[in-house]
Amino acid sequence: MTPLAHTSFTPAWFARSPHAQTILGRLLRPRKLVRLEREIVETPDGDELVLDHLRGEGTRFLLLHGLEGSSSSAYVQGVLSLVAKRGCSATAINFRSCARMNRRPRLYHSGETDDFDFVVRTLHARMPSTRLAAFGASLGGNILLKWLGEHPDQTLLAAAATVSVPYDLGAGARYLERGAGPLYVARFLRTMKKKFQSVVARFPDMPVDLRRAKRARTFREFDDAATAPLHGFKDADDYYTRSSSLQYLGRIRTPTLCISAEDDPFLPR
Repeated sequence: MTPLAHTSFTPAWFARSPHAQTILGRLLRPRKLVRLEREIVETPDGDELVLDHLRGEGTRFLLLHGLEGSSSSAYVQGVLSLVAKRGCSATAINFRSCARMNRRPRLYHSGETDDFDFVVRTLHARMPSTRLAAFGASLGGNILLKWLGEHPDQTLLAAAATVSVPYDLGAGARYLERGAGPLYVARFLRTMKKKFQSVVARFPDMPVDLRRAKRARTFREFDDAATAPLHGFKDADDYYTRSSSLQYLGRIRTPTLCISAEDDPFLPR
C-alpha cells in the first residue's frame, strides 16, 4: 500500500472555525457539478429507491449521503466531480424519502443496511466484471461501515472510504445537545418532522407518538418518539446501540479508509 502523506490543514483566513467551514461549505459549494441519469428501482419490500448514475469507465463508485442529504448535496457533488475527472462511473444512492417520498410506512435511519445491500447486489448482477468501491459521508458512512462489518467475507466491494462518521450514535446525539449543536439539530429536525408527519398521515395506525415527535428539540427526543418505533426499535437507546458502526469496525476485512476531523462540530473527538 502507498503510504499516506502527512500534511497539515490550513483553513482560509475567513473560515478559521469549524463552524464557519461547515456553514460556508454548505452555502458556497456548487450542487450541480455533473450530469446524472436517474433510475427508480423497486425494492424487495415493495418500495422504491432513487439512484442517480454517472456515466464512465472502470471502477464504479457507490456514494451514500448523510442525514437529510441526497445526490444533490454539495459534498456528494464534490466527490462525483472527482470521480468524473478520473473517467470513472458512479451511482449515488438516495435513501428512502431523500429524493422523493417513498411508498412504504418507513423512512431511513443510521443502521439501515438492507437497501445498500440490495443496491450493491443489483449493480454487481448487472455488471459482474466491474470493480465496485463505496464512499459514505456521516450517516451514510455509518451505514457503509456497519454493512462491511455485517459481511466481513464479502467480495462485492473492492474498497471503501468514509468521512465524518458518527461511530457512536448515542455519544453523537449527546454531543449535539450543547454549544452550537441545537442550532444544527433544529435545521435537520425541520425536514425530518415533515417526513414523519407525512408517513403518519398516510398510515395513521403506526405505533408512534406524533405529538411528542413534533415537540422534539434533540435527536434523542425525536428518535425516541419517531425513528425507533417506526423502524422496530424499543427506544432511542436501543436504536443507537444496535445501529452504531463502532461495534462492527473490528470485523471489517475490506480495505477501508476512515477520515474524521478532530474538531468536527457534529462529533465528539
